[in-house]
Amino acid sequence: MKVLYEDNHIIVINKAAGEIVQGDKSGDECLCDTLKRYLKEKYNKPGNVFIGLPHRLDRPVSGIVIFAKTSKALERLNAMFRNNSVKKIYWAITKERPARSEAQLSHWILRNEKQNKSYAYNKEVKESKQAILTYRHIAASQNYNLLEVELKTGRHHQIRCQLSAIGCPIKGDLKYGAKRSNPDGSISLHARRVEFIHPVSKETINITAPVPNDALWRSFEENSTL
Repeated sequence: MKVLYEDNHIIVINKAAGEIVQGDKSGDECLCDTLKRYLKEKYNKPGNVFIGLPHRLDRPVSGIVIFAKTSKALERLNAMFRNNSVKKIYWAITKERPARSEAQLSHWILRNEKQNKSYAYNKEVKESKQAILTYRHIAASQNYNLLEVELKTGRHHQIRCQLSAIGCPIKGDLKYGAKRSNPDGSISLHARRVEFIHPVSKETINITAPVPNDALWRSFEENSTL
C-alpha cells in the first residue's frame, strides 16, 4: 500500500492492480481494512477507526483511490463525486490506435449485473445512463498506444466499455475485447491524476500516481511529457 497524500481528513492511496478497494465474496483483505489497521497502528488509536469510501476502482485497475478519514470529509467528497467536481485523469494502454488523436466520446451505457459488464449504445436505451469522456493519444511504442482519458461521468466500467466501443480495448482486458490477458491479471488502465478542492480546508489538491512497476508502463511514463 503506497500513501500519496494524507492529512486529518483524507488519505490518498496508489492502489496496485489486483488489490480490492472494498470487501467482496473472495474474502481477500481489502484496502479499507488495510487502511484501518495502518491508521490504528500509526496513531495508536483505541477502538474502531473510521474510513469512508467516496469512489472505487475495479480490482484489475491501478492508481489513485481517495478515502475519507472523517464523516464530514466523506459527506462532502460523496457530493463532489456525484457532481463530477473531481477532475479524474486516467492513462490507458491499447493495442489499436484510435482513428482520431483526440475526441469526446458519448454513449449510453447499460450495466448487466449478472455478467458484471457494461454495454455501450449510441442512443438511449431503457435503464441506460449517459457516459461521457474525452481522450488524447499521447504516446506510442512499437506495439502499443497510450491514451490520456478524462472522465466526465462515472459509470460502471466506463473507460473500458467506451474504448472497446471504438475498437480500442484496453491491453489485458479480455472482458472488453483484448486478445490476450496480462501475465499478472491486471488490465493496463491506471488512475493517473486527480485534482479537487479539499472538502474541509478548501485548498486545491493535485495528486499524480506513479505508474505500475512494469517495463511498458515505465517506458511510457519516462517518454511522456505529461
